[in-house]
Amino acid sequence: MKKLSLIAMVAIAALSFQSCGGAKDSKDAADSTNAVKDTSTMAVKDTAGVTGAKGIAVDKDDAKFAVDAANGGMAEVAVAKVAETKALNQKVKDFAAMMVADHGKANDELMAIAKTKNITLPAAPSEDKQKELEDLSKKSASDFDKAYVDAMVDGHKKTISMFEDAAKNCKDADLKAFAAKTLPTIKGHLAEIEAIKKGMK
Repeated sequence: MKKLSLIAMVAIAALSFQSCGGAKDSKDAADSTNAVKDTSTMAVKDTAGVTGAKGIAVDKDDAKFAVDAANGGMAEVAVAKVAETKALNQKVKDFAAMMVADHGKANDELMAIAKTKNITLPAAPSEDKQKELEDLSKKSASDFDKAYVDAMVDGHKKTISMFEDAAKNCKDADLKAFAAKTLPTIKGHLAEIEAIKKGMK
């Protein structure tokens, strides 16, 4: 009972910070919320015999992957929406449109999985990702394309590494399958953005 009230207090605190603008980093808030969820009480029957989700259905590493993947996916979409309007190079604009579609779809799939596992995902990209978006948005039109392409090459390399690790090491079958299924798309993005970068020289 004590643990349940602690979880409720943390959840309420996290929500109130987010609503007041006190919690600057939605990713950290999600990680903190997931950290206090009890993995041993996922399926608990109440007095009426109804099964409800009381804890989290995955271990901490799997929850961290879900949070990190959601954070990266939201950031990809946000930056791509800026690139769709600000980029001068048509190939960069087309790539950005693909990012919005592909990462938007992956984000929706991940949210659906997280909901069934009672994993709290960030409501917005982390402070770091928002700062990257802000810095990129401030670039002049002539500098924007190169900065966006460089960021996409770097970001997709890191994302591939994270998804390869999850596809091998996630203990939760659904998250493992999500990582394995999404990986070829991310690798395709990297190949495409590297080709665009070569063509820009």
